[in-house]
Parts: sequence; C-alpha cells; structure tokens
Amino acid sequence: MKPVIIQREAAEELDEAMAWYERRQGGLGLDLEKEVQIAVDRIRRDPLVGMQYRNTAVRFVRVKRFPYVVYYRELENAIWVIAVAHGRRRPGYWKNRRL
Repeated sequence: MKPVIIQREAAEELDEAMAWYERRQGGLGLDLEKEVQIAVDRIRRDPLVGMQYRNTAVRFVRVKRFPYVVYYRELENAIWVIAVAHGRRRPGYWKNRRL
C-alpha cells in the first residue's frame, strides 16, 4: 500500500470543520475525523475506489454521515489528499492547488 500524504490545506480544512462541529455538539468533531479517516483508509487500500473528478486524474470519496468529500490523486509513490471539502460549499475552490 502506498502512503497517504495529506496536503497542509486539506489538514487545515479538516481541523476547521472539526472545530465547527465540536462547537455544535461535543464529540461530533471527533466523529467527523473518524469518518474522514475511514474514507482515507478506503483510498489507501484501493486508490481506484473514488470516482473520477470530471476528466482529470483527481478522484473523490464522500465521507459518511457528513457532507464532506475527500479529493485525492494517486501518484507513483504515494496518494496525495488535495482537499477535505464541504460537498455543497464553494465547489471546485481547491482546483488551483498544487497537485
């Protein structure tokens, strides 16, 4: 299995989302983190599990229970997580990130 590298911006997005959910209800941010980790583990086991984003090398997996999507790209030696994005806000904002 290839290692998964989570881009700094993606990690910050997850941290912000976790904090938002924690302010709503204690423990909910940790639930989000767990569901994102489950999605990342699925990607690590099978990089082709995600749907292709339009006509690009980027793929995505939806996070269960939460309206978030993990966008990633499989590279030769690793899997690069580009974004942990809210599925309904600012579509495509992450596309200009270094891949």
